[in-house]
Amino acid sequence: MVYLILGLVMFLGTHSLRIGGDVRREALRARLGEGRFKTAYSLLSVAGLLLVVYGFGVARETPVLLWTPPAGMRHLTFLLTLVAMVLLAAAYVPRNAIRARLHHPMVLSVKVWALAHLVSNGTLAHLVLFGAFLLWSVLAFRASRQRDRALDVQYPVGQAVPTAITVGVGLLLWLVMLGWLHGILIGVRLLA
Repeated sequence: MVYLILGLVMFLGTHSLRIGGDVRREALRARLGEGRFKTAYSLLSVAGLLLVVYGFGVARETPVLLWTPPAGMRHLTFLLTLVAMVLLAAAYVPRNAIRARLHHPMVLSVKVWALAHLVSNGTLAHLVLFGAFLLWSVLAFRASRQRDRALDVQYPVGQAVPTAITVGVGLLLWLVMLGWLHGILIGVRLLA
């Protein structure tokens, strides 16, 4: 569990520099210089992610059961992860209505993904991993919306075709993850 927690601190810590405002981030960037800042940010992020993956794998070997989720939660998780994949696609498809309305679909995708996994898994490792990501995404989304208001950020109006493409790409991502990729990457086949 130590590796998992250390990895989460490193990974989410680097991704939290803007949560309290840009002052700390900009001061760190000025002190290190642009190149060293980006290098340090990248190295800490990658090292943190690797520690999260390793630590979660180790923690799953000796699970500590906290609760047993009801069987229906698996169906809710499937639905929520579909929403998460559409939100993920919305972060990358230009001029879609989802991004125009929600403004930060990537962070919302993480929020929905983490919640989906929390409702269907009852071990300590799942609670630590997905709880940390859920808490981070709530704080990051709030900070992002506050920053948008302070800077009066205007998002382009969404259009129908890019929105349809977004939903299609999200659905495709979800089907690939559900039917194949989750089993390869995570070791848990969802449609077994």
